[in-house]
Amino acid sequence: MEGKGVAGKLRSMLKRLAAPAAGTPVLVQPPAPAKIGLALGGGFARGVAHVGVLKVLQREHIPIDFITGVSAGAIVAAAYASGTDLETIGKIGCAMRFNDVARWSLCRLGLVGSERMAAFLKRLLKKYRFEDMETPLGVLATDLATGQPVPFRGTGEVILPIRASCSYPGLFQPIRYEDRLLVDGAMCTEVPAALARQMGATHVIAVGLPMQGPDVVPNNMLQVVNRCFQILQNRAEAAWRREADLIITPHVASVAWDGFKSGLEMIDAGEKAAEAALPEIRKWLAPSTAAASALKPVPVEQLAS
Repeated sequence: MEGKGVAGKLRSMLKRLAAPAAGTPVLVQPPAPAKIGLALGGGFARGVAHVGVLKVLQREHIPIDFITGVSAGAIVAAAYASGTDLETIGKIGCAMRFNDVARWSLCRLGLVGSERMAAFLKRLLKKYRFEDMETPLGVLATDLATGQPVPFRGTGEVILPIRASCSYPGLFQPIRYEDRLLVDGAMCTEVPAALARQMGATHVIAVGLPMQGPDVVPNNMLQVVNRCFQILQNRAEAAWRREADLIITPHVASVAWDGFKSGLEMIDAGEKAAEAALPEIRKWLAPSTAAASALKPVPVEQLAS
């Protein structure tokens, strides 16, 4: 009985020693700050809308820790990650025409080659290797043999992966990489939200460009093929949506896949869609901001008293 009494007293004393004295501040570890990943989907000419989204995020000082893209989204993502300013990206995007990135060159695997795209990217980008990018960049292509995604990030040159990610089947000739043939990344994933997550993003913003509306009637073979791919991608979009915390959808459904002349209209649509998403994005940043403001320095006089 005596032993139990001594043990009880010891436990009571240890609890008192472990407990903070009255008035002693208790430091609470703040939550880890949000790491935002921005995933940009494909859409050929309509990819210019991504510039409007980026403009709003930059204006509102929303940090982008990772950026990924497929097809047209890969071009915009790489330009931004390389340090090219958004005004320049927007101007080049609005002035861009099909012949700037493609050359008709009939072969069994496609109607056009993308060699011109390499020269176009060298004018648009400020850096040409993944490890040199100002914002970590991810580009997604598709393995034509297996249908599996082929991600590029971390190290290596960026131009060939972007060309591969933009190689729309039937139009652009596939890109040979090592022992594989690569085509448009949107064939396996319309928006590379999962890649942004794999790179370290805790919160992923996915920017998807909607399928063209019924008012845009195909009037040539390429537009028919494009509409068919859009129908398939629209029915398979649940997979990438699951990886996104927030989805931004610029209203560009009335613009044709090759509607380069509507560039300013599409940038404006991207801005409006991003502005509507700002309240939700700010919620992600609010916890770390509040925690940082709560950790105030203690005056020297208080420490000495």
